[in-house]
Amino acid sequence: MLNKLASQRTITVFLVTATSIGLSACATNSGAHYRPIIDGPVTAAYQADLSECQSLARDRNYINGDTKSDAMLGATLGAVIGAIDADKGDSVEGAIAGALIGGVLGGADSAYDARGERKSIVVNCLAGRGHRVVG
Repeated sequence: MLNKLASQRTITVFLVTATSIGLSACATNSGAHYRPIIDGPVTAAYQADLSECQSLARDRNYINGDTKSDAMLGATLGAVIGAIDADKGDSVEGAIAGALIGGVLGGADSAYDARGERKSIVVNCLAGRGHRVVG
């Protein structure tokens, strides 16, 4: 009975995390889709620069080397903690559950960081092209 509850809890945590990641990726004014506030007129040249900078930001993939490394680190730490924290005789199941949760959370955190990096690319690119970006 305890094993079944642990498995259900693992699946629930995984699904909630995956859903959260998916919903945050759909945000309209974030990441490579960020439209900053500028101090100055919104001209055709600005619109062209914004489009090019957003395209450049999309080159920073969410699933990149950092994401993979963080997912592996999270899975490793999760497996160790899951094995230690599990009831006697359930250490393998605890390690598997910990690895799954740790891997998802580690990868999700890194993917979320990539979203912030994409926003920074848009801001820095526009500033480099002479636009006064204020936010």
